Amino acid sequence: MSDHSVNRRGATEQSVGRRTTKGRGWRRLTLRTRLALLASLAVAVAVVAVSVVAYLTTSRTLLSQVDRSLVTQPRPQGHEPEELCQRREPYERFLLDIQVLEAGGSTCSPTPGGLPVSPADLAVAAGASQQALHDATGSDGAHLRILTTPLDSGYALQEAYPLRDVDTSLRRLGIVLIVVSACGVVAAATAGLVIARTALAPVDELTGAAEHIARTQDLQVPIPVRGSDEIARLATAFNAMTSALARSRERQRQLVADASHELRTPLTSLRTNIELLQRSERTGRPLPERDRARLLADVNSQLVELGEIVGELVDLARDEPAVAPVDRLWVDEVVERAAERARPRNPGVPVVVMAERAGVTGRAPELERAVLNLLDNALKFSPPGSTVRAEVHPCPGGVEVSVLDQGPGISDADLPHVFERFWRSPSARSLPGSGLGLAIVADAVRRHGGQVRLERAEGGGTVARIRLPANTAPE
Repeated sequence: MSDHSVNRRGATEQSVGRRTTKGRGWRRLTLRTRLALLASLAVAVAVVAVSVVAYLTTSRTLLSQVDRSLVTQPRPQGHEPEELCQRREPYERFLLDIQVLEAGGSTCSPTPGGLPVSPADLAVAAGASQQALHDATGSDGAHLRILTTPLDSGYALQEAYPLRDVDTSLRRLGIVLIVVSACGVVAAATAGLVIARTALAPVDELTGAAEHIARTQDLQVPIPVRGSDEIARLATAFNAMTSALARSRERQRQLVADASHELRTPLTSLRTNIELLQRSERTGRPLPERDRARLLADVNSQLVELGEIVGELVDLARDEPAVAPVDRLWVDEVVERAAERARPRNPGVPVVVMAERAGVTGRAPELERAVLNLLDNALKFSPPGSTVRAEVHPCPGGVEVSVLDQGPGISDADLPHVFERFWRSPSARSLPGSGLGLAIVADAVRRHGGQVRLERAEGGGTVARIRLPANTAPE
C-alpha cells in the first residue's frame, strides 16, 4: 500500500473521528440545553440578518441621497475650464471640492492636492461617457463621492462631496445594531432557557415517573395530563401503558397464586400415592393386585390432570403473540374438526354438528381449541344417553357458534364466575378438570374481537354461545 493511500486513509479516519466527537459532544448536552441553544441560534441568525439588511439599506439610502444631491444641484453657467481652475467661488455654495479634468489626464484644481481620477472619469472627459459617479479617497484620506460631468470638448468637471457625515452616521448605526443584536441574542438565550424549561416540565415529570418505576417497580404512579398537545398525548399514552403493565402484572400474580393452589392438590395426591407404592415395595408387603391397579389408575389420572393444568397454564401465561397465521377460514370446518377430537372423550354421548357455511378472519388453531373446550365441558356434564349439539349460523355482522348440552344446567349464581381462571362450581369439583378451559375460551374469543357467554337452556342443560365478527383481524 502506498504512503499516499495510508495518509489519505489516516486523514479520513481523523475527519470521521472529529465528526463523531462533535456528535457525541452535542448528544451529551441535555435536551433543555439543546433547545435553548437552537432557539438562541435561530434568533441570532434572524437578528444578524435583520441588522445587516438594515445597515445595507440605510447605507444605500444615504448614498442615493448624496448622489441625487450631486446630480440635481444647479451649476453656474458661462465659465470656461481655465476660469474654473482659477476661481472656485461659483461652486463654494454648492461643493467643497472641484477639479477640471482634461482628456489627456491633466488636471487643475483650485484646491491643493486635487481629486483622484479613475478611467471612468477620463472616459467622460474624452466624450465617451456622459457621467461617472463613484467613491474615492482624497489625498488627505477623506472618503469622497465624486461626480464627473462633461464641460467643453476634451474637458470634464469633477465634483466631490465628502462622505464624512454619512460614514459617521453609518458607524453609529453599526454600533447600535451590534449592541441591539448582542442584547437580542442574550435575551433569546434567556428566553430559550425559560421556554425550554417550561415546555419540558411535563417531560421532566414523565422522566421522573419512568425513573421511579424503574427504581421501585411501582406501576401506580400516574402522570398529570394537562391540555391536549403532543406532551399531553405522550403522558396519556404513558399512563395507559403503565396501567396495562399493572393489570398484566396483577394477572400474572393471580395466575401464579391460583396455579400454585391448583397444582398443590394433584401433586400432593401423586406424592401420597407414590410414597404408598414405595413403602409397600420397601417393606416387602406388596399391595393387593386390585388396590395396586386402582392406585396406579389414580396416579395415571392425576398425571393426566396435571398435564392438562400445565398445558392450559402455558396457554394462559404466554405473552408473545400467537404464531398461527391469520387467514380467512370456514367456521363450520373448524367446528367439525373440534367435534371429531371431542367425540372419543365421552363415547357414550354423541356430538351432533349442525353447521351452515360461514367464514371469518382468524387463527384456526385458537378457534378450534376454544370450540373443543366448550364441547369437552358439555361432554363432562352430559349424562349417558344425552346429546351434545354444536351449531354454526351466520348472524348480522359475523358468525355465531353455539354448543348445547342436556346436563344439569348452571345456576344463576354461578354464571358471573364461569370464565374466571380456576373457578369451578361446587357440583363440578369432583369431576376432572382444572377450571381453566372456559378462561382459555374467553381469551381466544377476546383476541378475535368476539364475545362469549353461557346461558341456561330452555329444556334444561346449558348453551354456550360464541359470536365472532366476520372481518376483524385478531390481535
